[in-house]
Amino acid sequence: MSSRRPSDSPSTGPTGDPVGLSAVLDDVLRAGAVLAAAEVARTRALAAAGHLALDVMADRRTHVRASEMALREVASELAAAENLSDRGMQSQIDRAMTLVDDYPQTLAAWEGGAITRAHVRAIVDVGSPLPADARGEFDLLAVATAEGLSPGRLRSRLAALAERLYPTTLTERHQRGRDARCVRIVPGLDGMSDLVATLPTVLAVGIFGRLSQQAHAVIDARDETSESNSDDRTTAQLRADILADLLLTSAPDADPTRTDDGPGILGSIRARVQVVVPALTMLAPGRENADPAELVGHGPLDAGTARALAESTTLPWDRVVTHPVTGAVLHTDTYHRGTAIDRYLRARDRHCRWPGCTVPANRAEVDHTHDYALGGATDVTNLAHLCQRHHTQKQFTRWSVTQLPGGVLRWTSPTGRTYTDEPLPYSPAVRFVPDDPPPPDPDEPAAPF
Repeated sequence: MSSRRPSDSPSTGPTGDPVGLSAVLDDVLRAGAVLAAAEVARTRALAAAGHLALDVMADRRTHVRASEMALREVASELAAAENLSDRGMQSQIDRAMTLVDDYPQTLAAWEGGAITRAHVRAIVDVGSPLPADARGEFDLLAVATAEGLSPGRLRSRLAALAERLYPTTLTERHQRGRDARCVRIVPGLDGMSDLVATLPTVLAVGIFGRLSQQAHAVIDARDETSESNSDDRTTAQLRADILADLLLTSAPDADPTRTDDGPGILGSIRARVQVVVPALTMLAPGRENADPAELVGHGPLDAGTARALAESTTLPWDRVVTHPVTGAVLHTDTYHRGTAIDRYLRARDRHCRWPGCTVPANRAEVDHTHDYALGGATDVTNLAHLCQRHHTQKQFTRWSVTQLPGGVLRWTSPTGRTYTDEPLPYSPAVRFVPDDPPPPDPDEPAAPF
């Protein structure tokens, strides 16, 4: 990689890419590696401070309150030296000890530049609910899984990975989580407050998706009448206004097509979510941890919710036939009339195919990898899902993409670097597990030995 500094006058490399951008990218990567090593060194030092406090507690054989004071004493010492709060420093020490004690492989990968702080946060967040004796295995598997994934995609992969290590099923834990559902208000500044709803993920994602669709409908209608329309609200502001309208009046007053005799276009918009439900999980929910259903882009879904969605939806379900070893999509079909190519692409891609993007395929656009206007075929070997942001980026920047066999996309940056995005495989369709021993027959005589 080039390490030259950008000059005063623009210059380009042999492929027409700016040398300046390549040099800046090298600087960013180099600085990131130095920063990662420094952050890990600080993490180890903070953990050492926490262990020092624990050693003092053990020597003094003190009670719980005195032990807490020993840790607070160490935290206050470090906080005073850095002009930080002792509470914040104590939280840093706790997190550092967790990383050093429970996630040594993750820490080593961070130190070596293989993963970033954001990857580490995803690993620790997903692994924290696991029993302590399962974190060692999770640590090893998480680092092996992280290679080549963005933190967002890694988080959803880790969530499914963690399911296999829980002693309880997702359904049991989801039920406990549902018991904590609530709505609360957090006062803010300038007469504003945050209205926070804690809900099952599938409901939260559906609500946010519906609000987004309604906001975009307002913007589209506004753009068509731009000369006489002074509404300049952003998408975020429209989501908030429509949510308030729906909760207070049961109809979105922001709907520009609404009439007095009923709701307009916005009222007919319904939530959409993309869910993957393995057939065996439906048939044997007790083994859901091994191959959980998935809310695409957000992680595992309990079997009960998945079954309820399957039973209540009026839309056709796509059957996805996958390779028994690699999990690659081989075929899709449905008993209802539909577009075979779209079904296949939704099943294969599952989300936007820009490296690291997690926007579900049902909110993305099907794009011709090689432009249709330039002779690109309308075929699964030349189509892939891109969200609106990355579709636009492909069209109007110097990024380019080539589709390789198996739906693999190879992206080339303006500086000539390449990044590969592969379709996320499904879990293998066939698993060989030992049968449970049959219960003893009470009428059969016992063996003589």
